[in-house]
Amino acid sequence: MTIKQKKTIAIAATGGTIAGTGEAGKTAVYHAGEMNVESILETIPMIQNVADIETVQLFNVDSNEMDEEKWITLANQLNELAARPDIDGIVVTHGTDTLDETAYFLNLTVYTQKPVVLTGAMRPATATSADGPFNLYQAVCLAASDDARGQGVMAVFSNTIYSGRDIQKVNNYKTDAFDQNAFGCLGYMQDETAYFFSRSFKTHTMQSIFALRRLESLAKVAVVYFYAGADEKILDYLAETHEGIVIVGSGSGNYNRKWMKTMEKLAEKGTVFVRASRVSQGIVFDDRVFDPMDVCIGANTLSGQKARVLLMLALTITKDVKQIRNIFNQY
Repeated sequence: MTIKQKKTIAIAATGGTIAGTGEAGKTAVYHAGEMNVESILETIPMIQNVADIETVQLFNVDSNEMDEEKWITLANQLNELAARPDIDGIVVTHGTDTLDETAYFLNLTVYTQKPVVLTGAMRPATATSADGPFNLYQAVCLAASDDARGQGVMAVFSNTIYSGRDIQKVNNYKTDAFDQNAFGCLGYMQDETAYFFSRSFKTHTMQSIFALRRLESLAKVAVVYFYAGADEKILDYLAETHEGIVIVGSGSGNYNRKWMKTMEKLAEKGTVFVRASRVSQGIVFDDRVFDPMDVCIGANTLSGQKARVLLMLALTITKDVKQIRNIFNQY
């Protein structure tokens, strides 16, 4: 019997700054998604000591070009890779601007216990001290780690392991651009070794009801930002073309009485509302004093953009507000 010496890790490349090019040595003024993943791997020769690598150049775009159609394509591709017995783990290269949204979407839709790890870069591949190659090296190491099995979709950035549910970009300039709010990180990487100190207790991957079927489409959900004096007519406008709306409100996801009355009217017609907060720390609970008609679902610790991801998936299964509220409490 042949003993397998190294694990096989699939890299699904989608572009981003990690594949960006610009003026030699410069960190700014570059175009994302211009190099293929094979060219990046050529700069990391030691990665061959970690695992056998299989690459799939799925997209090569700036992460702001990621959309629902690309998410579905990516999730279905990862499920196909994960189902193969010869693949031990998966890495996804991705731009940082929307990495948090994609990570949460995959956390809900990829059906596997195998490690799935996202990574990217804040400096283009042509920059002096580009951070992408080392991030990619550590992502492959994490995907090859036995300790990473069953942890859900993760991301690794600047030696730090994050959960796909809770990762959030907190800095648009530094190479250490991500954090995990009040929950801390899952662990750390030291070169090729993963050290885990916590785990996510929210439902994900093989326990997720959204990962049990091949995705074809998502519900249309909008995100709208409340601010002092915001016109409530934006809600009427969005409700014409969207099944759900996420309110990124002040404080605990708050809004004024004009917005509340408009939301109650639209909820009676079938629009589903979720309340998130524009404040980066804290939690949004259901509040029957603030929301007396019980038409708006608290996003808990999800950001507005992540609440949108969950609502898009939930609405493909049910339109019942009580059931969707239970989904938000579970996921």
